[in-house]
Formats: sequence, structure tokens, C-alpha cells
Amino acid sequence: MTLDQADVTRTYERLAPFYDVYDGPMEWLGLARRRRRLLSRAQGCVVEVGIGTGRNLGYFPSGTRVLGIDVSGRMLDRARRRPAPMGVDVRMEQADVQRLPFADRTFDTAVATCVFCSVADPIRGLAELARVVKPGGHVLLLEHVRPRNRLLGGVADTVSPLTRRLFGFNLNRRTEENAAAAGLSLLEVRRSGIWREIVAARRGPDAHPARRGLRLRASAGRDPR
Repeated sequence: MTLDQADVTRTYERLAPFYDVYDGPMEWLGLARRRRRLLSRAQGCVVEVGIGTGRNLGYFPSGTRVLGIDVSGRMLDRARRRPAPMGVDVRMEQADVQRLPFADRTFDTAVATCVFCSVADPIRGLAELARVVKPGGHVLLLEHVRPRNRLLGGVADTVSPLTRRLFGFNLNRRTEENAAAAGLSLLEVRRSGIWREIVAARRGPDAHPARRGLRLRASAGRDPR
């Protein structure tokens, strides 16, 4: 069964009170380390889409100005209870990444972690990130993706309708391909199992000053899929 964004939003409203407990094991198994590594790249005026309960707030560098958005008001309520880290200015508002209420070329950095597994139209949402990032700015993505292994990929396809219904996310998203289809150039991709740490920039002649002639840098250890 296909769920639209309203269904997903209701799921996260339901999960909000115990989301951090449910998500905790993933943090211990390396997700926190990946957040820290990727978000050290954020700078300037930052939009974080799908801020959730505010897990990322402690990882933004001092001097950044962060505007966090989420479709779930209950998630935002929990994020607002987290103390802002020293030297980071944080504001929050309710909004949908598929229809960002911001002008073109507003932000120096856009951030999404474990978001595009659940957005109803991921290409549209990623295109919105490309739209609101300034030329020379970066889009930072931390996402799990469909396994490349044929058997595991088939399992992910089979299980995804259930995970989406119960927990709001898909196990079989192809976020690298979706980002490219949305008009983003992938500058760096770190691959580890099903995890992707992506540094991207808007595509076009005015997009990123270092993009001409740049070859995609992919760094990873083992990718056992």
C-alpha cells in the first residue's frame, strides 16, 4: 500500500514521544559517528530538514545559524527542549521539505539525515534543497539506501511497505540516484554498507566553483552488499 506524506506525518506524530529510545541502538552502532563527521562540514546559514527530535544539534560547528524544520509538530516540540549548543543559533518551524517556504539561494548549507527514506516524493524534496542552497554551498545527506546485493535488495523491496506503514520509512530508497535526478552534483560519497554520507552541490554553470573537472570522490571501507 502506498502512503502519502500525510500518512507518514501521522506516523511520526505517533512515534515522537519514544522516538529517541527506538532510534537509540542505531546511534550506538555508528550513526552518531557519521552525523558528527558529516555535520562538521556545515557552515554559515544552515537549513536542516527533518530535524526530528534535534539529534543533530550537538554536532553543528560553532558560528553556524541553524533553521530546523519538520513536518511533525510533536517532533519539533521535543527538539525545542534540547539546549542549543554553545555558539550555534537555532530556530525551528514546521514545514515540508517538498514545499520549502524559502526563496531561492537562501542557505549556505542544507542538511538532511535519515530523512529521504520517508519523504513521499524524495526527488521533489531533494530538488527543493538544490533550489534553496546558494551557489558554492553544500547539501549534506546521511541516508540508508537499498542494498546493492540482489537478494538483500529484494528483501528490502518486500519489507519496505511494512516498515513504511509502521515506522514511516522505506528500506529501498536509491538516494544517490535520486539526488542526481533532482539536479544535484555529488561531490563526495562515503559508502559503508547501506549507509551513504553525501556532499552535494546544486548543478549548473553558477553552481559550485570547484565543480568543473571535479571527479567524484568516493571513500569507504568495506561495502559487503
